[in-house]
Amino acid sequence: MKQCLKIISNRVILVPYEETHVLKYHEWMKSPELQEATSSVPLTLEEEYQMQKSWRDDSDKYTFIVLDKEIFRTQNEKDSMVGDVNLFLLPKDDTSDHVVGEVTIMIAEKEARGKGLGQEALLLMMSYAVRTLKISKFVALIGENNTPSVKLFEKLKFQEVDKTYFGERKFEKIISESEWEDFTTSRGLLYEEYFYDRKIS
Repeated sequence: MKQCLKIISNRVILVPYEETHVLKYHEWMKSPELQEATSSVPLTLEEEYQMQKSWRDDSDKYTFIVLDKEIFRTQNEKDSMVGDVNLFLLPKDDTSDHVVGEVTIMIAEKEARGKGLGQEALLLMMSYAVRTLKISKFVALIGENNTPSVKLFEKLKFQEVDKTYFGERKFEKIISESEWEDFTTSRGLLYEEYFYDRKIS
């Protein structure tokens, strides 16, 4: 189950979004810069707790908090939080055999940006989606002014397919499980799943 899953890689650790993470996450999302980059609107703290429960428990939503593995040597998750990565399962299209997931990535801590942590976290989420959820088509909606995210998804061989409403650009990537394994192996991605102990600091 996603609520009990921790994924470890070379430089990041993904853990489920728990109530203990909400206060720091809420502080992040007060930033107008992050609101614009993620096409988000400010939530009250109560709404943020409700959102956390939805992302944690709904069967079509997957979200993980991104921890900086180097900082996590202290074993303090809240101090190690640098962002989040999300996956939303889209409704089945009868005209296609693909299982489709929409992905988003946010590195909220400024000092953690530009280090490749977002790329690694995104690759981990996509690996989980391909292996466990059998997703073969990924979609990303990116604000047209969010140049770093556009560059990241282009680096991962997403193709721009459309400009959507509200100033967002739509990118897609179609890939089989065997192709994905080759894709991540060529990038030296470490992917290890562990049981998540929710007794956290």
